[in-house]
Amino acid sequence: MSKHKNYHRRRRLPRRILWLLIGLVIISAGGVVAARHAYDIYLQPVSNSQKAQIFTVASGSSVKQIADRLEQARLIRSSWAFQLYVHSQDNASELQAGTYALSPSQSLSAIVNTLAKGKVDVKLVTIVPGLRIDQIRTDLINDGFSPASVDQSLDPNSYSDLPVLAFKPTNVNTLEGLLWPDSFEKQPDTDPSVIIRESLIEMGQHLTPTVQAAFASEGLTTYQGLTLTSVVMQEVSKPSDQTQVTQVFLSRLKAGMPLGSDVTALYGSIEAGHPPSLSYDSTYNTLMHPGLPPTPISNVDSDALASTTHPAATGWLYFVTGDNGTTYFSNTLQEQQANTATYCHKLCGQ
Repeated sequence: MSKHKNYHRRRRLPRRILWLLIGLVIISAGGVVAARHAYDIYLQPVSNSQKAQIFTVASGSSVKQIADRLEQARLIRSSWAFQLYVHSQDNASELQAGTYALSPSQSLSAIVNTLAKGKVDVKLVTIVPGLRIDQIRTDLINDGFSPASVDQSLDPNSYSDLPVLAFKPTNVNTLEGLLWPDSFEKQPDTDPSVIIRESLIEMGQHLTPTVQAAFASEGLTTYQGLTLTSVVMQEVSKPSDQTQVTQVFLSRLKAGMPLGSDVTALYGSIEAGHPPSLSYDSTYNTLMHPGLPPTPISNVDSDALASTTHPAATGWLYFVTGDNGTTYFSNTLQEQQANTATYCHKLCGQ
């Protein structure tokens, strides 16, 4: 019986497929290098701006939610890079809820370190929307500034070089309504004038040519537009109501009717050092005197400014906010009186 040897030939890959596989390996390696390069760039600060931004991490937020919001706020370059970095450092569970002051000049790793160690910033000065200038003064003093330095910082003559001051009439000697609400860093040697200056600069940035043109189209100067905005903001808080209240006031001004705003009367009495009163006779009392008050009655915010530059296309002449928070609009005095009797008892002193 003859023996037969079994020979198993090894199959060789066709040369074309071999080169294809080699090419894929090279491309993959190049992709890794490119990805690593992109990742390193994403770890860098967004810009050199050191302006503090308030960023709040809500309790229970996921790493992705935090990352997405940081990217939207332009505090980091990439949500993906933030998530990758956090997981690579194995500190996803260490990110703590709280309110922080972050800036675009911080690297991604510095921001993660702040959130992981819970370095909640307390060295912030906040100018709150809707405050009178005397309330802002009180807040600044409570923030640790001396009364004398605060009073000096609120002198309009200290900022004559700023374009926003050009909107103020020369016979007005107050910054009422000109301070933009925001949060600002306070170092041990910070003078309040630095914060006031930054706030005024921000206001100038919000009074764009478009905003100025919108007020001019209604026959208002920019300063009068700010004054109207402050009144609208004090009357109602909902943006949808603010656009309609703006329309009411503009219609009343054009018809030669009194503005009839309670909040202007109250401001006038407080500004004169008297208890809040609708019957106190001041130049701010639009229940008694025609036209707009001589200055704004508080500072404003973005929603109010957007509302007064885009008034509703309605035809109301009256409104009243009921005890339930709903604002009721009407065309006639009789309808206004009926709405007041029906919906406004506590707020209207009935």
